[in-house]
Amino acid sequence: MSKPDITIIGELMNNSYGRARRAWAERSVEGYQHLAKLQTDLGAKVLTLNMDATQKLGVSLDEMVDFLPIVLPKIQEVTDLPISFDNPDVSFHRKAVEHYDRSLVKGRPILNSISVSRTHAEEMMDLVAEHDMDVIVMVSECLKNGQPKACSEVDDVVDTTHHFTELLNNRGIENDRIIVDPGLAPISTDTQGLINLGLDTIKAIRSDSQLQGVHISVGLSNFAIGGPKELRVTLERAYLRIAMDLGLDWVLANPEKNTEPLPTDDPLVTGVKQVLSEGRPLNGESLEDAGFRQLDELMELWDNVA
Repeated sequence: MSKPDITIIGELMNNSYGRARRAWAERSVEGYQHLAKLQTDLGAKVLTLNMDATQKLGVSLDEMVDFLPIVLPKIQEVTDLPISFDNPDVSFHRKAVEHYDRSLVKGRPILNSISVSRTHAEEMMDLVAEHDMDVIVMVSECLKNGQPKACSEVDDVVDTTHHFTELLNNRGIENDRIIVDPGLAPISTDTQGLINLGLDTIKAIRSDSQLQGVHISVGLSNFAIGGPKELRVTLERAYLRIAMDLGLDWVLANPEKNTEPLPTDDPLVTGVKQVLSEGRPLNGESLEDAGFRQLDELMELWDNVA
């Protein structure tokens, strides 16, 4: 399997970031223009737009929908990159495509995201087909007895990927327009093997002949949350190398950071691989047993490289 290049989705137009929160609070189109142009100049290939609420900010759906006709044309004045519209509500996406000028863009816009827990997933997929969009599918959830649950096995994630790929294919959306996100947990709190689950899923999808052409993405900034501040960027670069070597080809990331993966033989890549290997249960162990051993190995790694 050839190692893919990485497509960067710039994530700075997201209220999780201070500049985006300020732009939203002030309804500053200039603030959004600055973030759009900044990420374009730094080499992002897609720009995410997420105006949803955070722990620090309350936002209503009506407020977002009302602002879209104002801010979208202004963003498109400064960039020709496609936008990934990130919101769980289908009405947000309907308003977005209504006010998005496709003639100004290189490439398709992206609907982010559908999942088994979305109440309007079918309508979202219809919207993707109707407006010739690409789509991000969250495959970290699966259906168990008709109820959405967090996936705990690789087969669960792959089955969910097959489920949505088939539904989208039946609407005329080919695999190369589908981006699946298996999720990425912070390594500092991962006691349930979630990072290994995601990496194993990337490998499994890449070996599945029915899923050829499907893209795989994760939210890179999740990985180093809780880690030493001075190590976070290099930890993300280490994970990026490990995941890319298995088949990751898209990533939601901050393009102001160095989004270049570390070399495969970099000591930090080797160290992170060793940490994750400790998170695989031995005979008779629970995931939690292995997870705490993984955290012990992680603390030792941080001590050695800090």
